[in-house]
Amino acid sequence: MSLRIAALGMLVQAPGSGYDLLKRFEKSMANVWPATQSQLYGELNKLADAGLIEVSAVGPRGRKEYRATDTGREELVRWITSPQDDPPVRSAALLRVFLLSEIPAADAREYMLTVAQRADDDIKSLEQLRDSIKWDDTDADFYGGTALEFGLRRARLEADWARWAVAGIDERAKK
Repeated sequence: MSLRIAALGMLVQAPGSGYDLLKRFEKSMANVWPATQSQLYGELNKLADAGLIEVSAVGPRGRKEYRATDTGREELVRWITSPQDDPPVRSAALLRVFLLSEIPAADAREYMLTVAQRADDDIKSLEQLRDSIKWDDTDADFYGGTALEFGLRRARLEADWARWAVAGIDERAKK
């Protein structure tokens, strides 16, 4: 996935300025695909250059509002319906776990406790986000909520898994 698709998708859902898009990103998409202001504004220029979005209005102080073009909508649909094009999943965190045998068990245990704590923090953050949104009966809210639920379930799984690993490390230390 790329910032290009994330920004395009949000503009297909609703037109907006770079600022509007950044605020919508911070409230929702940042949990799936985080981006900085400079990255997002740079991507808007690239999307416009590629003909996937266009300026639909210019407001005070040169504020540009963008909307997806038909070509942009077609590109989004092509991307959504082509999961076979996704790159293989890589996880630096799991690579670290795979290699934990190379450090002292106490350090490995500490690393796994950090993983559990980070997952707990993610759960709290996602629950706060979920509870702060006025969910409507729209397709966008349904699928946005579905993505948020995945994040919650993944964070809970990660927290449980990390604690399971800590228990395993503790058990091995008794041998």
